Amino acid sequence: MSPSTTPSPGSTPLRADCGRCFGLCCVVPAFARSADFAIDKPAGRACPNLRPDHRCGIHTELRQRGFPGCTVFDCFGAGQQVAQVTFGGRDWRDAPETLPAMAEAFAVLRPLHELLWYVTEALALHPPADLREELTRARAETAALTEGDPAQLRTVDVAAHRDRVNPLLSQASAAARSPGGADHRGAHLPGVDLRRADLRRANLRGALLIGADLRGVDLSQADVTGADLRGADLGGADLRRTLFLHQTQLDAARGDTRTGLPQPLTRPAHWTTLPLTPVRQRSRSGAPARRDRRR
Repeated sequence: MSPSTTPSPGSTPLRADCGRCFGLCCVVPAFARSADFAIDKPAGRACPNLRPDHRCGIHTELRQRGFPGCTVFDCFGAGQQVAQVTFGGRDWRDAPETLPAMAEAFAVLRPLHELLWYVTEALALHPPADLREELTRARAETAALTEGDPAQLRTVDVAAHRDRVNPLLSQASAAARSPGGADHRGAHLPGVDLRRADLRRANLRGALLIGADLRGVDLSQADVTGADLRGADLGGADLRRTLFLHQTQLDAARGDTRTGLPQPLTRPAHWTTLPLTPVRQRSRSGAPARRDRRR
């Protein structure tokens, strides 16, 4: 597919389309043997489970085979952008010399596509007119950066661009949460029982909620940008109006049939099919305490 016939990131879902990629997420990143990955794999080397057609040979058994880390990764559409636009459909298997440049491009495009997703979500919150104008401009600038050729992508300062856009996302969050709830940005809350915490309109950007008990918690208009929900129990939680909630966060967590989800997010296959034991009503007195790091 040529660049001229491929829609820009601004007009297509910012989610992986593996059928149009060359398995770049199975080649470019490095990963170490851990609870998330069953093996060590250096950067730039294809995972042994990657088939010649660029499909995963154990896709339906990733969790059972020790690769839960693969199930919660999303390139936000950067994989197909590299494969079909930046390199015009040229497969690295047929042209191995292109792989290093593809890896460089993927490392730039993945965070840019993620940023595009957040800006798109921020615009959907109907921010004030002046902020909406700034966000629209930031979205156009970010999309333009993704359309560069390999040499142009190599010059993009992703961190600097992200630093310019992030304050706009924070402003959009604050406007949507007004009046704001508890501020737990960057809080370290692994394994903490938060069932009695009032987290409505809370700022949970970058919070570590690994294994936290959030059963029955109302997270309406809470900002969960970058919150780590690995193993968190979301049974019966209300996430229907949670801000900046991404599918990968749900895929990393646990939940049940009572968990309220926003459209178009879907219930992960590994979630329980039966409701968990009902929990008591929350109270404001149980809010988590200190903030340990900021995002």
